[in-house]
Amino acid sequence: MSPTLEWIDTHCHVYEDNIPGGQVNAIAAARDAGVSKMIVIGTDAETTQQAIAIAAQHENVWATVGLHPHDAKNGVDTVTPFLGSKKIVGIGECGLDYYYDHSDRTVQREVFAAQIQLANQLDLPLVIHTRNAWQDTFDVLDAEGVPARTIFHCFTGDEAEARSCVERGAYLSFSGIVTFKSADDVRRAAQWCPIDHVLLETDAPFLAPIPHRGKPNQPALVPIVGTFIADLRGEPVAQFAQHTTQNANLAFPGIAP
Repeated sequence: MSPTLEWIDTHCHVYEDNIPGGQVNAIAAARDAGVSKMIVIGTDAETTQQAIAIAAQHENVWATVGLHPHDAKNGVDTVTPFLGSKKIVGIGECGLDYYYDHSDRTVQREVFAAQIQLANQLDLPLVIHTRNAWQDTFDVLDAEGVPARTIFHCFTGDEAEARSCVERGAYLSFSGIVTFKSADDVRRAAQWCPIDHVLLETDAPFLAPIPHRGKPNQPALVPIVGTFIADLRGEPVAQFAQHTTQNANLAFPGIAP
């Protein structure tokens, strides 16, 4: 995990209070670890504003505008006013979460559909959160039209679901979950996934990879995830870092050089 390698954390929440060292130190630590770019994800009006503010303060940080399925009941109109902000590189995270059901499922589907429409209209990447809702997620996506750049964040499906995503042209973004002992399905998906469709993320401060599991996560740990998957796939780490970095720049053109 030499800092000479370049990595990109395509999904983090560094505005959260429990980010190790606070957001400024976490971003600096990431840079020292070879993480050249970070995308801070909006999940509602408040966090979207925070993401935009952080991106404005750091040259190597960008933001997204999104309404998480947990907060779908708030209505997509609560986040659309931020779409004109600088350094917005995606819509989301949005999608369906039938595990927690914090918002009515019909409302979740409507708000997800509305954000797919925004991604298509604005030609922005779409960042998807899906949990216990694969078929409905695919159904809504297919009905609205899969955006040209679609990212399944924190991929937790199996190989069959991975194939369904890739068939739709989507990227699979792998988090620290891939290192968890119980995550055999995710590891198989990570081994199978065509290299051109692989992205990396931390989802910090959540889902720290082993050996840090149970502690707050941070973007500096994305090389652990990348190194783990490279070893799993039997690929040289340097080559894998280069390829996933290229993928991130293609998936999110707004961060590209």
